[in-house]
Amino acid sequence: MIGSGDISMKMGFRWYGSGNDSISLADIRQIPGVSEIVWALHHKQAGEVWERDEIRAVSDELSRYGFGMSVVESVNVHDDIKTAGADRDRYIENYRQTLKNLAAFGVKVVCYNFMPVFDWTRTDLFHPLPDGSTALYYEKSRIRQDPAEMAEYILSETKGFTMPGWEPERLADLSGLFALYRDTDKEALWANLKYFLEALMPTCHECDIKMAIHPDDPPWDIFGLPRLIVDGAAVDRLLSAVDDPYNCLTLCSGSLGADPANNVSEIVRRHCDRIAFAHIRNVKHFDNGDFSETSHRDCDGDVGILEIIRAYHDCGFDGYIRPDHGRHIWGEKCRPGYGLYDRALGIMYILGAWDMLDRLEGRH
Repeated sequence: MIGSGDISMKMGFRWYGSGNDSISLADIRQIPGVSEIVWALHHKQAGEVWERDEIRAVSDELSRYGFGMSVVESVNVHDDIKTAGADRDRYIENYRQTLKNLAAFGVKVVCYNFMPVFDWTRTDLFHPLPDGSTALYYEKSRIRQDPAEMAEYILSETKGFTMPGWEPERLADLSGLFALYRDTDKEALWANLKYFLEALMPTCHECDIKMAIHPDDPPWDIFGLPRLIVDGAAVDRLLSAVDDPYNCLTLCSGSLGADPANNVSEIVRRHCDRIAFAHIRNVKHFDNGDFSETSHRDCDGDVGILEIIRAYHDCGFDGYIRPDHGRHIWGEKCRPGYGLYDRALGIMYILGAWDMLDRLEGRH
């Protein structure tokens, strides 16, 4: 691990690939403590097999900078799997083959989500904050309006960058996507998720790859679409429905923390052994139900970042972790939420807290 000291968890940084990111691997290498690049083949459509030569090209590039590639975010799940469509078994078989191909290059964790239609939802990608920076923002009242209007806004404001879950070719037929889920209520979606995971578990054991589901973002139903991984009870249900050590979580503090009723540090303590991947993101709540993303500093938001870090440390977390969305600061032109500067600051905040906890326990 690059500059790891005695840290047991592995620090990663999400990167969208050469020609698809404003940030270079040379830039990331200068952030202390980062040993892993969280990557994906962003040109692949949901349901396609990731071929070995494509994965090898990424492996060769990352290895030149000394980075591991243990975590993929994300291998997207085809809508036929989520809706029990006619071709779901074919797409599950493709997913199995992708896992086998990833295992050949040392991948240990696949982050994915099971959200219908939209991967994540925000109403403002560059909302001004009091300090002069901008950040992702959710305005509750606007979600009651036409989803096509929101989709058009997001696609127009991506500043030339691709956004996972917001692929223009996929969203071109938004009404068709909504029609796909017309008969898929919450219980049907739960059943389809269970079917998917049970089908994958033998391959996960064979390949030593953990499937780590990302919570729904935000953690409530939107536009009449059901959401599943929204709170502690839902996490309990998921992990007991397929009670297998390879059925795991990507615990995102910002996604679950968008609901003030969720105590993220308690969920960490309850399920730390099933958390394969951690996202650290901070959120500021407003009384009307709106929320804004903010810096990783504990006092700038409401999700309890320090208590979350303490929970991971107390539980001996040795999985993978990364800073999640950051602000856009110092005039940086970047993919919304994924600039270099604020995420680097977030890493140093997380590592500083972790180092202090180590010191207090006499580890170094």
